[in-house]
Amino acid sequence: MEKSIEDWICEYMLYCRSKKLRPKTMCSFEQTLHLFKRWLEETEKLTDIGKVTEAIIRRYIVDLQQRGKYTTCVSDFSKAQNRPERRRDYRTQISDVTINNYIRNIRAFFNWLDFEAALSKNPMKKIRQIKTERRAKEYLTDEEFYKLCKSLDLSYFAEHRDHTIINLLLDTGMRLGECLSLKIDDLDTAHRAIRLKEENTKGRHSRNVFFSKKMDVLLRKWLRYKDRYCESVYLFPKHDGTQINISSFEANFRKYLRRSGISKEISPHALRNNFAKRCLMAGMDIYTLSRILGHSSVTVTEKAYLDLTDDDIRLRYQHFSPIENMR
Repeated sequence: MEKSIEDWICEYMLYCRSKKLRPKTMCSFEQTLHLFKRWLEETEKLTDIGKVTEAIIRRYIVDLQQRGKYTTCVSDFSKAQNRPERRRDYRTQISDVTINNYIRNIRAFFNWLDFEAALSKNPMKKIRQIKTERRAKEYLTDEEFYKLCKSLDLSYFAEHRDHTIINLLLDTGMRLGECLSLKIDDLDTAHRAIRLKEENTKGRHSRNVFFSKKMDVLLRKWLRYKDRYCESVYLFPKHDGTQINISSFEANFRKYLRRSGISKEISPHALRNNFAKRCLMAGMDIYTLSRILGHSSVTVTEKAYLDLTDDDIRLRYQHFSPIENMR
């Protein structure tokens, strides 16, 4: 194939851009492909993408499993700038989940390349993802959630804002990115609903989520507080009126967890997981839950959120016992 690997990657990224993929998704593709490109050039001495075989792909997967995190970089400049050897997790094992992400991204690239350039043989055709043992998602008890909320000082702008966000995430099941991109006009207090615009959702489909009476009170308190100190179109802005980014909120969230003494490894996304489980435990049908979460199908919801323990099932059973419900 006449073009260099770099040329093919650039063309693929233009294709991804034309498909209006999210910046985060495009960044993942680009990083994966450039790491793979560097490995091909250094390890296999290969500069023709058309000569990549299934055996080469398998050697790359084994190399990922053996070498450890951050032992290779996209470029020497990136290595000098980021100094990965100073990281605590340097050379620790790359997780199977991360390797599966690489496999998925490389497969997407070669499928596109096969369509564009008619490869003699697609090297990813027989490559399967690594089987992983699924871990149950972390769950916050009522007591832990109250402890978390009480650890925030509502007299501070950022903590009052974050307190409202934490409650809204649990009450609606929104993704963090969807929540942080909300504008005041997206809020429908009359119907206690929030309109999530398609440009801000993962699946590029607009949808509505709903909030409770208690959440309505918290939102009204926050809006009165916010308007005293900040003018912004965003529902949850920074003090200067601009949009808060995801990484900043995640850092704040970790601080609140430490402050509250909660030792579980929980991210803001866990609040969405908690929403799903609590809805199922309360009797919501999975079809309604799937619509609220914005999943493409019920199957996605089943795979992601059916982490019910024996105790959960026991508690749910009490509501449905045939004998108990006889009149």
